Amino acid sequence: MRLFWAWDGLDFTMAKQSFRQGGKPGGKAGSSGTGQGAGKALGRRAGRGEGEGPADAVSREGASRAPRPFQVRPGSGRGQGQRLARATPELALIYGLHAVRAALTNPRRKLLRLHGTALGLEKLQAEIAQAKVVVHQVAIEDIAASLSADAVHQGVLLEARPLPVLDISEIEMRSGMILVLDQITDPHNVGAILRSAAAFALDAIVTTERHAPDFSGVLAKAASGGLEHVPIAEATNLARALTELGEMGYLRIGLDSEGAVALESVALHAPVALVLGAEGRGLRRLTRERCDVIAKLDLPGAVKSLNVSNACAIALALTHARLHPGA
Repeated sequence: MRLFWAWDGLDFTMAKQSFRQGGKPGGKAGSSGTGQGAGKALGRRAGRGEGEGPADAVSREGASRAPRPFQVRPGSGRGQGQRLARATPELALIYGLHAVRAALTNPRRKLLRLHGTALGLEKLQAEIAQAKVVVHQVAIEDIAASLSADAVHQGVLLEARPLPVLDISEIEMRSGMILVLDQITDPHNVGAILRSAAAFALDAIVTTERHAPDFSGVLAKAASGGLEHVPIAEATNLARALTELGEMGYLRIGLDSEGAVALESVALHAPVALVLGAEGRGLRRLTRERCDVIAKLDLPGAVKSLNVSNACAIALALTHARLHPGA
């Protein structure tokens, strides 16, 4: 298998032109296939001679520079919608530029293979240069074939190991805030919650071992990189976990639109655990019983109930402002 070096100074725009000029007949313009055009665009070393394209001139200009510490290998796909990988309990698939960029720079994440189009890899070249990951340039159709039809992958797909899961006793207190999710299963909601949690630098998110979404794929895309910044702790029994959190000194606040008091009026002290229930069902009975207080968001409008991820963002903003005034 021929290996393609990615040199400093390589003009990917010119490389893409070479794909269109030298690609396989019948292929889509600008696609990142791995046939003859791909070899011309990225693979030919300076001075080879025959069939030189614009990318070759760029390679000659950058030949005196040291190559980046990664290689780009031609992918196995041929632009015909070949599946590249399948998610398993031991293999997380992460796609989308923000999510993949955050994973590439996360030292806790074990990276395996990065598949990308020429344009997708161009946008991540700084992160790729620092990451220990095998890089495959593939056609966009092959990435699409590996994901659901509505996945917005932006031309990049990363294979990696799932992040390690914490025990509740391993949570390190820094911001003094955590979230506890009571069987929230929708990956879009949990991803949006993770994004907000990362924005407020939460110490952890506690979730149930069962009745929780996979922390990859759709969830990672919705989290827009937040998954890499917030530790995840799993609980086999959430009621017992809440009891343990209480023994660790956490003020456990359950959020419910029918709560007896407004969140703004609760006497706060760090650390705080905000407990969220699934949409529709809300907090389960044992979860409610383990909370120190059930609070609501005091909303001025006619609508008093919000999507759980929106309610979470508001609750985090209110709690953070009171725990860290002036921050």
